[in-house]
Amino acid sequence: MDTGIGNFIRFINKQDPTSFAGELSHWPVNIQAAFENPGPRINFLLPGLIRGSVGALVAPGGAGKSVFALQLSVWLTSGADTLGLGKAPIDQSVAYLSAEDPVPVLGERLYAIGELLSDQQKMKVEDNLMVMPLDGIRPNLLSSTWIPALQGLAEEHDLIIFDTLRRFHECDENDGGAMARLLGNLELIASRTGCSILFLHHTSKAALWNEAGDQQQASRGSSVLTDNVRWQSYLATMTPGEAKKYRITTEPISRYVRFGVSKANYHPGIHPRWFIRGTAGVLQPVDLVTQATKRIQRRAAV
Repeated sequence: MDTGIGNFIRFINKQDPTSFAGELSHWPVNIQAAFENPGPRINFLLPGLIRGSVGALVAPGGAGKSVFALQLSVWLTSGADTLGLGKAPIDQSVAYLSAEDPVPVLGERLYAIGELLSDQQKMKVEDNLMVMPLDGIRPNLLSSTWIPALQGLAEEHDLIIFDTLRRFHECDENDGGAMARLLGNLELIASRTGCSILFLHHTSKAALWNEAGDQQQASRGSSVLTDNVRWQSYLATMTPGEAKKYRITTEPISRYVRFGVSKANYHPGIHPRWFIRGTAGVLQPVDLVTQATKRIQRRAAV
């Protein structure tokens, strides 16, 4: 190990503040072993989001991203599939940090979601989900005091959700250097603990004007916020063109939103799906193709 390679390996291990003195936990990949054995399968928490990594959910204000995040939390903690996502990982633990909505709003949303759950599912959510309101607090993901506290929280959870990212820092979102440091802190927490991190973020005005909310570049602020994550999803409100396509004429099209994955480096992602917003904004899956077909059939019969 007294070679240039050996010295470099020791240097890299010293850069990890979680390693004990003299401990060597970072090694080059064993190329021969990789050729002979594919190794363990990639462990996903969500379709495309690897455990211990950082992802984003990008949507316009008022599109329902906070409610979606709560329903996603309920799905992971209890298996209650109110979003139509399919089978969930078993008994995951989630910490939902809300720096945007006050307690009464969170309570109303949880009550509306609870109306869709069985008693057993409610008990599982109570055991595995922590919803922490931070209104009146000024959290800062670039502060040395916040990172250890968040790391301790991550050690006891499978997922932490930050709602919304703008409320968790005091920097200019267009400052690529600051956003890189912020995401670096999140990546450090995720890699040290194995806890996945999902931050909610806003769509840019340009993406809204161009009806491009489902594109990777839809994220507001520096491109770092997209480039430095390996998974990005979106909620996009229905456009007039989409309303015409699905023959929606009787309801405000703003009630309809589409969810999909615009960036998934290690997974094909999931097929986009539509939701309609109901009581307290709770999202309900809807099959617009079938609905449009039935409307055509009814008109033909008349």
